[in-house]
Amino acid sequence: MALRELRYFGDPVLKTVCDPVTKFDKGLEQLVTDLLDSVRPAGRAGLAAPQIGVSLRVFSYEVDNLFGYVINPEIVELSEETHEINEGCLSVPELWFPTRRAKRAVVRGVDLRNEPVTVEGEGVLAQCLQHETDHLDGTLYLDRLEKDRKREALKQARDKDWFWSR
Repeated sequence: MALRELRYFGDPVLKTVCDPVTKFDKGLEQLVTDLLDSVRPAGRAGLAAPQIGVSLRVFSYEVDNLFGYVINPEIVELSEETHEINEGCLSVPELWFPTRRAKRAVVRGVDLRNEPVTVEGEGVLAQCLQHETDHLDGTLYLDRLEKDRKREALKQARDKDWFWSR
């Protein structure tokens, strides 16, 4: 089992739009294995490649006994119905803020054989699919917060010893 070291808010890789996967090789297999291994510890719902320092469009998830990964995911459907749901992030530890998300989401991508994959969910799984896809677009959940909440979140983040700044 290969638990990869996490990158934290302030690391530029988290604000970079990830490249699509074009090579389906042993390196990609290892990345997927590492993402799957690294999402398994308790308290984790999803993990995107940039959170372990890799700027490729891949994420893993484990929510409500559903466990898997998606390569080159794209959100293809979001419900019009939204809700505010408490959200946190492994790359922004200890901070939770209400974030507006669609109640239902559908993501399409491919697997390691470059075969089509569709993952759809409601509630926490929908939140996870949106959150992880955001990571691949260089967006943190903090970017989606209302102005006052975002200001408070950034203030709290800067005070944490994990905050990585240059």
